[in-house]
Amino acid sequence: MAIKKKKAVKVASKANATKGKNVTVTKKSPKSEAKKATRTATSKTSPAKASTNSATKSTIKKASPKAAPKKAVKKAAAPAKKAAPKKAVAKAAAKKAVKPAVKKAAAPARKEASVPVAMPKIKKAVQPEVTPAAEAPKPVASTEKMVKVGVKTKKQLVAVAPQPVIEVSNHPKTKVKTLLISQPKPETEKNPYYDLANKYSLIETFRQFIKIEGLPVKDFRAQRIDILEHKAVILTSRMAVDHFFRMCNEMRVTVPESMKYFCINEATAYYLQKYIQYRKRKIFFGHQTIQDLVDVIRKNRDEKFLLPAADVQKEQIVDFLDALNIKYTKAVMYRTVSADLSDIKNLNDYDVLVFFTPAGIRSLKHNFPNFVQGNTRIACFGVATANTLLKHGYRLDIYAPNPKNPSMSGALDAYIKEANKR
Repeated sequence: MAIKKKKAVKVASKANATKGKNVTVTKKSPKSEAKKATRTATSKTSPAKASTNSATKSTIKKASPKAAPKKAVKKAAAPAKKAAPKKAVAKAAAKKAVKPAVKKAAAPARKEASVPVAMPKIKKAVQPEVTPAAEAPKPVASTEKMVKVGVKTKKQLVAVAPQPVIEVSNHPKTKVKTLLISQPKPETEKNPYYDLANKYSLIETFRQFIKIEGLPVKDFRAQRIDILEHKAVILTSRMAVDHFFRMCNEMRVTVPESMKYFCINEATAYYLQKYIQYRKRKIFFGHQTIQDLVDVIRKNRDEKFLLPAADVQKEQIVDFLDALNIKYTKAVMYRTVSADLSDIKNLNDYDVLVFFTPAGIRSLKHNFPNFVQGNTRIACFGVATANTLLKHGYRLDIYAPNPKNPSMSGALDAYIKEANKR
């Protein structure tokens, strides 16, 4: 019983203690309870604030105008930087592809301009060259005229005496069937006279009225000409080529390799290979006249020229060289004499007689002193040949060269075409 009383006392004391405490709390709590209320309120509201703060932060991160463009710019710039080199490489490749194509396209034009027209080491005299003002021709008297020389040499003018007017007769133009041409028979079938015969069904006869005789060495030495003093030779025909080298052999003169050859046409230039190796020589040629060589002759005007010629040389060549003030020597190396024409019985059997040199006209007079022209037409080439014909009392019916036909074959073609129409 005593133990139970002790326990009951202890419980009662504890209850009293707790009651006292409660009382004291209630007495002291007006401010503390307010604080605790605020604290509990804040603790209760803090999750809302935290949630609002996190929401604002997330919205700021998502909606911030600075951070988003930087990442977007970085992401957009990265592929742009990678794509830019590809375009640049493509453009560079396109430029490289265009340049070779342009070069390759331009290359053939350059090559074609550098291709030489003439044969090896044979230089054409047609190519134009601009001469300095110091070499311009001197003023010419009023009796002379300035004539364009060459094909493309518009600035090259040479003083040439005006050609005299040749009068052609008005004899009736009857039909032409036969021709007698005072030249040796051509070696090849490619000849304008053969073409003329085929065109009009003509009967042609080739008979040389003159023959060439080489001048003896004794007569040549009488001219007192030293061949080796000359560094250039002007060759006007194959006959001049033959007799030039014949005279050199007979006089035991070795022609040096440095000798320059100026030929009147391409055929004469090719004929030189009979005596020399033309690939190792300096050879120039024109088209058909000495005036085609004006450019190259002026270019070599310091050289002394040798002109192998016959006893009767064309005055046109001499006048041309005089007009250029060229140092030259005319060397007579062959002469023309009349041929024996006793095999021709009657010249009136031919409708047209064709002559090319004054020597041919003299041979006609020598072999047929009683010839009466009648209806036989006579054609002459060149002023000297025509004048010689008229001096011997014959009639001139066809003349060349003329403004319409520069060649004899062309003049014959025009005449026969009109005559055979009737």
